Amino acid sequence: MSSIPAAGRDRLPSLTGLRFWAAALVVLYHLSRQVGPVPGFSEAVWYGRSGVTFFFVLSGVVLAWTYDGAGVPTRVFLWRRFARIWPLLAVSTALSVAVWAAMDRPVSAEAVAATLLLVHAWFPVPVIFKGGNPAAWSLCDEAFFYVAFPALLALLAGRRTRVWIRTAAAVVCGVLVLWPALSGLPPTTRNWALDYLPLTRFLHFVLGVVAGLALKRGWRPSLPLPAAGALVAGWHLILIPWSNAVPDALWYSPYTASQWLSAPIFAALICAAARADLEGRRTRLGGARMLRLGHWSFAWYLTHEILLRAALFHWGKPAPGGPTVLFWAGVLTVSLTVAAVAYHWVEHPAERWLRRRFVRPAAPARVPAALGER
Repeated sequence: MSSIPAAGRDRLPSLTGLRFWAAALVVLYHLSRQVGPVPGFSEAVWYGRSGVTFFFVLSGVVLAWTYDGAGVPTRVFLWRRFARIWPLLAVSTALSVAVWAAMDRPVSAEAVAATLLLVHAWFPVPVIFKGGNPAAWSLCDEAFFYVAFPALLALLAGRRTRVWIRTAAAVVCGVLVLWPALSGLPPTTRNWALDYLPLTRFLHFVLGVVAGLALKRGWRPSLPLPAAGALVAGWHLILIPWSNAVPDALWYSPYTASQWLSAPIFAALICAAARADLEGRRTRLGGARMLRLGHWSFAWYLTHEILLRAALFHWGKPAPGGPTVLFWAGVLTVSLTVAAVAYHWVEHPAERWLRRRFVRPAAPARVPAALGER
C-alpha cells in the first residue's frame, strides 16, 4: 500500500463559501417552481438551475489548482473522487426511492442502477436520467469529467498562456455555436443534449480547468470580487424581461441560456474570489460560518428536492402569500438541517474511511490543498 498525500481543504475559503450560494440558487429555483413564487424575489431565482453550471466550472478550477504538479497517480485521483461523491449518492438515492414508493410512483431498477453506476445522464430518457434521485444527474457529468481530467491536465498543464487563452476562447465559441446548432432537435432531446449530456457540459468543466491552471501559474484577474458578484446578479436580472418575452419551451428561451451561457460569468466570479484569497484579503465568503455552510452544500443539493417532494405530497401545495412563505421557510430550515446531519454522519466520515482503505495519508504539505471540491 503506497503512501500518497491526502488533499486538504479550504486553501481558498471564499470558493467554499461560494458553493453554498450556488446550492442555494438551485434550492430557491425548485421552491419557486414547485411550491409557488414569492413575489419580488422568485423572479431573480427563476433560473437558479444555473447553479449547476457554477459547480461544473468550479470543479474544473479546483481540480486543476489541486492536482497540477502534485504527481498524484490517476488511480488515486479517481478513488478520491469516488470517495467524495458516491457514498452520499447511494444514501440519497435510497431515500429518494423510498419517497417515490410512498408516493406510489416506484422507480425502475434500470433507473436506480444507472444512477448508482453514474451513467444515467447519458440516456435521453427522463425516467432514466432523472432516475432514483433527480438532482443526482449532475454527478454523472462530474464522473465523466473526473475520468477525462488526468488526460486533460496532461494536455494543458505544460502549455503556454496563449494556449489556455485559445482554449477558453474555443470553449466560449463552442457554447455559442452549439446552442443554436441543436435548436432543430425535438424539445425533449434538445433539452437533454444541452442541459444534461456530459459531452456538452464538458465545455464548462474545461473552462474551469483553464482558469484553475492560470491561477496556479500566477495569473490574477483584474475584475474585483464585488464587480464579479454584481455581474452574476445582473445576468440573472436580465433574464427576467427575457422570460416575460420568450416562453421556456422555445430554444432561445432564457431557461437554457441561463445555464448554457453563464459559464464565463461564473468563471469570472470564481477567479475574482480566488484572487481575493490569494492576496490575503478577507471576504464575507470565507468566514467560519460560510465554510460550514459550504461544506454542507453538496448534501443540501442532493437531498433538498427529496424533502421538498415529500412535503408537497404530504401537505399539498400551499396557498399564495403567507402560507407559501412559511412553506419555503420550513423546507429551507429542515433541508439544511438534514444536509448538516448528512455531511457529518455520512458524507465526511465515509469519504475519510474510503480514502484510508486505498492509501495511507502522508504529510499534507506534499500536495496543494484542495478547496472543498465536489
